[in-house]
This record gives sequence, C-alpha cells and structure tokens, in this order.
Amino acid sequence: MSEGFRIKKSWTRVESSLVEAFRSLPVANVSDSMQRLNGVGNHLQPMHREGVLAGPALTVRSRPGDNLMLHKAIDMAQPGDVIVHDAGGDLTNSLIGELMLVHAKVCGVAGIVIYGALRDREAFLRLNLPVYALGVTHRGPYRDGPGEIGFPISIEGMLIAPGDLMLGDADGLLAVPRLSAEAILEKARAKNQAEQRQLEATLAGKLDRSWVDRVLAEKGCEIIE
Repeated sequence: MSEGFRIKKSWTRVESSLVEAFRSLPVANVSDSMQRLNGVGNHLQPMHREGVLAGPALTVRSRPGDNLMLHKAIDMAQPGDVIVHDAGGDLTNSLIGELMLVHAKVCGVAGIVIYGALRDREAFLRLNLPVYALGVTHRGPYRDGPGEIGFPISIEGMLIAPGDLMLGDADGLLAVPRLSAEAILEKARAKNQAEQRQLEATLAGKLDRSWVDRVLAEKGCEIIE
C-alpha cells in the first residue's frame, strides 16, 4: 500500500436513521453531551446561507493547495455523504469553486468541510449546500496529488474516521464517532429536553436561580453588603 497516496473504496457509515435524528438537535447540545472536548476546527466558518450539515464523513487528505483527491472524492461519494478535506489549513490556494460545488450537489453530497480555502463565494451562498471552510481566495488549486481518501484525518486535534457523523449548524462543526453515536444521541436528546423545560420556566417567571448563590458560597466568594 502506498502510504500518503491511496484510496480506500468502502467503509461502514453511520446509520441514516441516526443522521436524521441528530439533524434536529443543536450542535451545542451534542457537544455538551460529549463533555465539550470535541470540536472540528473552531476557525471553520459556514459558507452557505443557512441549514444544517449532517451525514457520514468521507475523509480526504492532501497537501496544501492540491485538490486532485477532492475531485475523486466527489466522484465516489454516496448520496448523503459529507466530504471532509484536510488540506493543512492553508489559505494560499482555493480547493473548490462553483463548478465543483455544482458537481457535488448533483452527486447528492450532503455537505463539504474544507480545512483550507474556497472561491466563488457567491455561488456557495446561492446554491446553499452546507459548506464550511477557513476562508476565501481567488487563486486556484493544483491537481498533482498526493493524498488519501477513506482514512482517518485530524483537524485541529479532532480525529475524524470515515463513516463518523459530521454535524454542523451556525455554532460550528462536530464529529460524532460512529460507534458512540447512539449513546450520544440519547444524552443529547435529554440535554435538549432539559433546556426546553428551562426556557419554559424562564418565560413563565418560575426559574429557580438559587444555584448561583449556592455555587458562590461553595467556592468561598465573599459577599459585601
């Protein structure tokens, strides 16, 4: 096997029923249910107008400024996949523009994460396919390789394995490990329900805030009259 220049053609994807279940939950609730330790690239920003990104990860890794493997990943994506491209976080060259975006949408790609730059920003707003990237530049890419598809990648310390659930909203991105997704879903649902009850109590003027003074006392805070 050629380390650094290879393509894996198949892997186990997170179940579609779990993808749909997570889609209705805020990323913040899911993050809280994962001990707030997991996040995918806090510098990655949504490049689309609105909407949720959710789907199994199709992982890509390349050297900065090269999108040969990204082209191949779009061609081999299954409908509903989220392409996650680790290109080293470099902003010198764009890795995807309008033509590739349209091709990805026609292929049924559910979203794209680019740890790098893109161009044709207006097209991303207009087409509104969920896309996250670090920035924008007009300078185009190279198509020489090397790179990998279908192997674990890491973006700002967050490990993403092919088939893991990628989830994104206006607050940012999260990778949910496929093997833990069902357990995390239950915790996130409970967290969301608890927040809904808190919101209802707040609106009704019945929210119990006694915990604030209790914690201050436990921490030894001096109260001066």
